Amino acid sequence: MSVNEIITVKATLMAIPVFFLAIAVEILAVRFLRQRGSLNAKDDGVSIFMGLFSVVINGTAAFLTLGMLLWAQQYQVVVLPMTFAVLVACFVLDDLRYYLHHRIAHRCRWPWAMHIIHHSSQRFSLAVALRQGWTKHFTGTTFLKVPLVLIGFDPLMVIFCGALNAIYQFFLHTETIDKMPRWFEATFNTPSHHRVHHGKNPQYLDRNYAGTLIIWDKLFGTFAAEDANDRPNYGLVKDLETYNPFRIFAHEYIGIVKDVATRGLSVKQRLLYILAPPGWSHDGSRLSSQDIKRAAGVLDAPASTPAGE
Repeated sequence: MSVNEIITVKATLMAIPVFFLAIAVEILAVRFLRQRGSLNAKDDGVSIFMGLFSVVINGTAAFLTLGMLLWAQQYQVVVLPMTFAVLVACFVLDDLRYYLHHRIAHRCRWPWAMHIIHHSSQRFSLAVALRQGWTKHFTGTTFLKVPLVLIGFDPLMVIFCGALNAIYQFFLHTETIDKMPRWFEATFNTPSHHRVHHGKNPQYLDRNYAGTLIIWDKLFGTFAAEDANDRPNYGLVKDLETYNPFRIFAHEYIGIVKDVATRGLSVKQRLLYILAPPGWSHDGSRLSSQDIKRAAGVLDAPASTPAGE
């Protein structure tokens, strides 16, 4: 095991007790210090269970992505050194890779079937950050890591940067922090920005895909600021009324199978039930996020400005 691999594993394992400590602090702050947020032990329990299960299942399947990156390494254009400057460059480019992955996961039903798990809670808390899918190595978006290896980054450095990004994002899932300093809000993803991403309000749909740097959303036109007069309403446009973690995990995959098996469809229509945006239907009987935004008059609207700014 290389030094980089050891550091990656240790960083991930060390983060777990920090996550649970932060969750406990948030619960105490909401309960006793009257900080903004909500309490629901059952919902938190489901999120934590799904998070721990994701560590086991995704960890077991991680060899698929690692093997792909190690295979790609033999075709590198150059071999970049293991220096701090290269690590920073890798982190920034991997953050762009995460933005692309996240945007695809909301606009293509197959990866959405994995990512929908993270959006299934009607609350927003640090525990919800742990509510992760169990099939991330099977969505196809892990291929987005390959170009980073081809241009010279070590595969384990790419994986390490992804782990750091995930650790940072955990702390975005809270209502107890209102706003960070203006300069920070302008550059980095923050709890305020990420609350928008979890909102099902029409104007907040398909916004703020960023991992660490919010600049990608501003650059590609997917940024929206949180409106203090219209707080995010969390969850899915059609919420799941269940605390069963296995149903939460499987429901979208089951839906895909049922749709693909519908009688009388063409091959193209069956493929679109897998690859088209969530909400697409062959007969127009369902609503996609674009349909919902269009009906609300917020399709392609400019990013909102919070009250008081």
